[in-house]
Amino acid sequence: MKLEHSFHVDEDIDVAWDVLQDVRRMALCMPGAAVDTVDGDDITGTCKVKLGPIALTYRGQATFVERDPAARRMVLEGQGRDGANGRASVTVVATLSPDGTQTRVDLATDLKLTGKPAQFGRGVMADVGDRIIGQFADALAQQLAADRIAPTGADPEVRNSAPGDGADEALDLLSVAGQVAARRTAMVAMPLVSVLLLVLGLRRASRQRSRRREHSSPRLNESSRS
Repeated sequence: MKLEHSFHVDEDIDVAWDVLQDVRRMALCMPGAAVDTVDGDDITGTCKVKLGPIALTYRGQATFVERDPAARRMVLEGQGRDGANGRASVTVVATLSPDGTQTRVDLATDLKLTGKPAQFGRGVMADVGDRIIGQFADALAQQLAADRIAPTGADPEVRNSAPGDGADEALDLLSVAGQVAARRTAMVAMPLVSVLLLVLGLRRASRQRSRRREHSSPRLNESSRS
């Protein structure tokens, strides 16, 4: 199943490229989504989903297969599952391009489903994806607007805060997809959410791991000499 989505970031392409790689900021913008571990190019994450009075947590994993700063392009392969009910695997290509004073982000998703989710149509999946990405883009816009009015010396944690913590606020599928569609698409929402988060946040998380290794290397060398 091929899906296409897009959204705009109210920054030039250089700033947008950096902003969209900050995994902490992206997590704040995605209700229910959180990155658990980063091991090289391998990522694991979770998505909390609320379906009426029922709260569920779906788990997924993804692997970064390409990133091209010159072309402003990233490719990620991911998968999620809901126990024995089925699986969803995705390949997402994210491409940034200038659009006036803004940056357009295009997401091309190849979604493969097995089990119960395989019976659901492209129209439902596309609609759910549009709504989720719309929520993400709105939250990111609020973050960026807050950055512009925040004092220059403000604490980065304060400046990067957004309305609500994505990891604590479960994704409410009833409000996103409607009551009937939500019951049919709860499992598939997880990879749509988590893969978007992971594909945008992967490079920053990997860079942070590299920095930690660089900082630890001198201490290791000194111990070896002693």
